Amino acid sequence: MARPRIKDVALRAGVSEKTVSNVINDYVHVSERTRRVVRQAIDDLGYRVNLAGRHLRRGRTGIIALVVPELDLPYFAELANLIVAEAERNGLTVLVHQTRAVREHELSALDGFGSDFADGVILSPLALVDEDLRSRSGALPTVLLGEKLSAGCADHVAIDNAAAAREATEHLLQLGRRRILVVGGFDGESEGTAEVRTRGHRAALAAAGVPFDPQLVVPVAKFATPDGAAATHRALTDGLAPDAVLALNDQMAIGAVRALHERGLRVPEDVAVVGFDDVEAGRYSVPTLTTVAPDKAEIAAVAVALLIGRIAEARGQGAGGPADAPGSVSADGAPAGAAGGAPGMNGAAPAHGGVNGAAAPAGSPARARAGRVQPPHERVVPHRLVIRESTSGARKSTVPGPRAGD
Repeated sequence: MARPRIKDVALRAGVSEKTVSNVINDYVHVSERTRRVVRQAIDDLGYRVNLAGRHLRRGRTGIIALVVPELDLPYFAELANLIVAEAERNGLTVLVHQTRAVREHELSALDGFGSDFADGVILSPLALVDEDLRSRSGALPTVLLGEKLSAGCADHVAIDNAAAAREATEHLLQLGRRRILVVGGFDGESEGTAEVRTRGHRAALAAAGVPFDPQLVVPVAKFATPDGAAATHRALTDGLAPDAVLALNDQMAIGAVRALHERGLRVPEDVAVVGFDDVEAGRYSVPTLTTVAPDKAEIAAVAVALLIGRIAEARGQGAGGPADAPGSVSADGAPAGAAGGAPGMNGAAPAHGGVNGAAAPAGSPARARAGRVQPPHERVVPHRLVIRESTSGARKSTVPGPRAGD
């Protein structure tokens, strides 16, 4: 049986082909009665809209790419689910790709995987460096998540990692804990997630007058449960005697809880534990996990809104999306869409071009639209500390010193 066409729907509904097209495209001037008749004809005939043809006529595919390091990490799986749902609400299809934190795979994502199948990309990078963004002049519309690059060449969505780690550490300090093991931490100067969260932890210690012990910062190869368990076991074997653990994601925190249990230590009575990300597993672990909860739904909404704006901008349909992104604040605390930034959170236009807002050749359509191109922006979304059993009731009556022989 031949596949039904628009003219078949029009004949069945007793309207013109143009009217059928108007109903399919949700044009507002079609009466509700006509709309119902056409939709009934579509259902009766089993007509299916040719989305590829529609998108090609509009100069886009209607497909975006979501590129994350690893889908087996619950945070990225949960975030991907929210981004896919948000994109679908906006009429977009999402293709999900994982990079395993391989730089070549992340570069391929910036270049659209060497094809024109995607209108834009939402990318959570771990291996890229600033120059990778600067050198991608005229590349695919891009929104970055999480890991901070200082090039200022693309829109970026994240929580305030330093503030979040500072608040988590302050919570542990208020419980009388002083020897806080930072699992997954790294005491460096870059803008990577581990470094920024470690700096937030140090800031809280300094404000409380608690000396920083670099031995209590334990890097890991991967932010995964086995790595969190192994790091905690090493710290205990080395006699570091922590009375609290700040794990830089929930998976490592769950691993730390397991290691503490295996060493005969109680959580939270002996060692209080805080994680990051508020993944579902932490709500059902024993004990349930105190954690920094980023607003993942807001991250998804802001990222998709920004990308839709950048795609429209690239097609010459108006300025980019930062002013339209919902509910977020810029890095300097101004409402979303306000220009400006804060140290280390540069919202200014890139000096050398880049992924979004890049310089275009003279005389090109992109240069003709240059006055409407908005510079890349930082979007800082909310987070909160969710207190559960792994720290609840863990207050110590006296300030402890190091314990021996754990």
